Amino acid sequence: MAAALDVIGEKWSLLVVRELSLGVHRFDAIARNTGAPRDILTARLRSLEAAGVLERRLYQERPERFEYRLTPAGKELRPILLALAEWGVRNTSQPRAAKWIHDCGAVLDLQHTCAHCGGEVTGSDVTSHSLVPGWETTGATA
Repeated sequence: MAAALDVIGEKWSLLVVRELSLGVHRFDAIARNTGAPRDILTARLRSLEAAGVLERRLYQERPERFEYRLTPAGKELRPILLALAEWGVRNTSQPRAAKWIHDCGAVLDLQHTCAHCGGEVTGSDVTSHSLVPGWETTGATA
């Protein structure tokens, strides 16, 4: 989790990924929709590109202008963004800003399910089995 947060665990980074997921690919539009200062947005785009979350594509040669597209790794963040958006609606005072429509035509009711049994995953129904030697739920061992 810490490694993932190193890449996307900052407000502007998540908002960039949101915009790219929604089909906004050009710098000016991303800046306008996120409200990010241009210098911060430039830095976040560079770091997300270096991390393999997005790629920069030339769309105009003179002057050089680029658009940004999610890589397969970046596209994997879409369900996380949806979950964060739904969490925000339920647990903050912000009103719902959008409704999400699934390909089937229904308003999305996001559920997390186990690929093996199909059961709903709530988080309280899973246990962690650490693969890191010396780590325990009570803290690291000596």
